[in-house]
Amino acid sequence: MSKIQRALISVFDKTGLLPFAQILRAAGIQILSTGGTARMLRSEGIEVVDLSDFTGFPEMLDGRVKTLHPKVHGGLLFRRDLNDHVETAAEHGILPIDLLVVNLYPFEQVIRKSGVTVEEAVENIDIGGPSMLRSAAKNHTSVTVVTDPLDYAEVSDQIQSSGNTPLELRKRLSVKVYARTAAYDRVIAEHFEKAYSVTDAESETSLPELLVLESPKTQALRYGENPHQAAALYGDFNDFFQQLHGKALSFNNILDLTAATSTISEFKDESPTLAILKHTNPCGVGQGDCLNTAWKNAFETDKKAPFGGIIASNTEVDEATASSISEIFSEVIVAPGFSSGALSILQKKKNLRLIKIVQWPQDGSDKDVRSVGAGSYLVQQKDRQMVGESDLKIVTIRQPTDEELHAMMFGWKIVKHVKSNAIIYTANDRTLGVGAGQMSRVDSSRIAVWKAGEAGLSLAGSVVCSDAFFPFADGLIAAAEAGATAAIQPGGSMRDQEVIDAADERGLAMAFTSYRHFRH
Repeated sequence: MSKIQRALISVFDKTGLLPFAQILRAAGIQILSTGGTARMLRSEGIEVVDLSDFTGFPEMLDGRVKTLHPKVHGGLLFRRDLNDHVETAAEHGILPIDLLVVNLYPFEQVIRKSGVTVEEAVENIDIGGPSMLRSAAKNHTSVTVVTDPLDYAEVSDQIQSSGNTPLELRKRLSVKVYARTAAYDRVIAEHFEKAYSVTDAESETSLPELLVLESPKTQALRYGENPHQAAALYGDFNDFFQQLHGKALSFNNILDLTAATSTISEFKDESPTLAILKHTNPCGVGQGDCLNTAWKNAFETDKKAPFGGIIASNTEVDEATASSISEIFSEVIVAPGFSSGALSILQKKKNLRLIKIVQWPQDGSDKDVRSVGAGSYLVQQKDRQMVGESDLKIVTIRQPTDEELHAMMFGWKIVKHVKSNAIIYTANDRTLGVGAGQMSRVDSSRIAVWKAGEAGLSLAGSVVCSDAFFPFADGLIAAAEAGATAAIQPGGSMRDQEVIDAADERGLAMAFTSYRHFRH
């Protein structure tokens, strides 16, 4: 294939553009450009031909029409291997454009701004960019198309070595174009679906008619849940978390630390709280007047499971807490910050990852998206529902004491993060036993009781928390026999009265929340 003769460059994001353009000119490639891109290149001493001079047609309508011209799309689309295409191009004075470098108006960033108007959003819909990208991608047998600045280096290397790019690279770049333009259109459709109330967009429970899944690859991972599974991280993870120390995060680390952050975020405005998680399940949560006390309260729940676990704090990790934590092996510690003393202790462990919470997860997307195979996805709102003391409905004769009420609220924030069926026993500042993920709620309760026994913790006077209603009285009776004196659950069972009666017979106080927290 002949060398690249001519490139058209029109970009909004000018990251890395200057050295790339310098390499193109050094290779003898003519550069066509428009507007701000042309001005920027000229200011750096790079020779540029204005696209309007190339087409013989001026930009108009406030720049809405500048690249929609036969000399542009013809130059991108005509097939160099077909004589009639070559002859037609020559007849109409259409010169080949062999390299297209385009990225799009930042529609996604614009609509994230508070108070953005429909007019502002409309003006940031790119028309010419996607059109040129698709023309170039369609003719990738002859044309190299670049829409991601991260590809400048590879394209530059190929041009410097051979004057052109290999077909395999052009194929890969064309695929990126189709993915980018498809995602761009989906974002636009989703935004205006809400803006124009095509669906019940005013409802807090509305979900889009079109699911937008565009996310740039953040990093490749060594493997997935198991070594035989390939994996990568996508999206805005690094906007929320900053790694301060340790080897690269694994797939399982990321699952666990995000689950840990979601759990501890329930307590972000409370006294020092610390959570220990294993396989995304809390195995111990504690509070205290200082973080070191919170750590001890959490660790006492289960001293075996935390080995190789994830630790999350709602406040800066201090030196005393770091010293205590360092006595066991942990995979990740995630917190809003680490004192210099804590860092000096924890950074001695080369395999321990230290992660700073830059933004709490509530500040991210409100959608929970899961792949369910066969090219299908489930989408729901994230479970951010939480009740306050005034929202509780006390359904038993005995009212809870202040201490029991505090323990109810403490445990209710935790049980929503435990896999269903979920049962936990709590005091007012710590978990005492956790039962997760069993097919029977009674089995979950038995496991929680057994775990408390293994830890040497008494359940006398504890509160039992259930993520969903007790379908039968047996679960509540088992909790009472274990020592619980109060219970918190959603309610809503056909047999609620039987459960209430069982509580009254045993002198338990019980609160209904009216909200369940299934977690599959």
